[in-house]
Amino acid sequence: MVMNSLGIYEKALPKNLSWHDRLELVHKLGFNFLELSIDESDERLARLDWTRQQRTEVRDAIWSTGTRIHTIMLSGHRRFPLGSYDEKTRKLSVQMLYKAVDLAVDLGVRNIQMAGYDVYYDKKSVTSREYFVEDLKKCVAYAASHEVMLDIEIMDDPFLNSIEKVVNMKKEIHSPWLQAYPDLGNINAWPENDIGSDLENNIDAIAAIHLKDTLPVTNGFAGQFKNVPFGKGTVDFNGCLKELKRLNYNGAYTIEMWSETSDNPIEQVKEAKKFFDDIFVNVGIEQEAI
Repeated sequence: MVMNSLGIYEKALPKNLSWHDRLELVHKLGFNFLELSIDESDERLARLDWTRQQRTEVRDAIWSTGTRIHTIMLSGHRRFPLGSYDEKTRKLSVQMLYKAVDLAVDLGVRNIQMAGYDVYYDKKSVTSREYFVEDLKKCVAYAASHEVMLDIEIMDDPFLNSIEKVVNMKKEIHSPWLQAYPDLGNINAWPENDIGSDLENNIDAIAAIHLKDTLPVTNGFAGQFKNVPFGKGTVDFNGCLKELKRLNYNGAYTIEMWSETSDNPIEQVKEAKKFFDDIFVNVGIEQEAI
């Protein structure tokens, strides 16, 4: 019987741990894998230039703990976007993706989650969209040549805020190595989306799924896309996971949280794990054995 794997985002865990201790903790907490973060900070962007010795340390920790790293979350593109108006930034953005693919190959990582921003800190336009598509084509070609999947996350940003929009992007870039990485919270937060239909109509494009709660965008409120405690937002996790079970979704789920700097991140992660364990049981999803 096929079972779903459940992972935890790196930023949910205490920050200052060795790779062995971090992955061992993931195992002890009952998760199948870790999602590694390469965000827009200089500290985590430096991971793209890890030495052979540093890569060996992480790979050895994976083997010794039995805890996989399924995904690299490359959110550093928010700072250096593919659709930037600055040519140097666009070249750097593409190079970041190439380096992430090389790192994924060295670590045995299957997927790179891309932040679906044309630009984040600049004004959006048709020009920024065209730059994004142009550079995304280069990224997909490089990833495909290394057999690494690129997954565009459904974002806290109107540019790519539904699976349907990613599917439309796939019509412009024809490749099995470009898929969608839905964040249930982000889809749910946009009032124009029908999350049930978005999942059902586009199930064939889903490579992995983020579990995160949110508060929706309204006329007077920009929404809350981070740090909403599970069960305190408006995502119907029971309904969404029941639907995904019916659709025979067999991919991975990742709990996304940012508790690494909190007073007791481990307890927060345990509470989140229990929250989803109960829903999994209720809808009939079986987690891969630890």
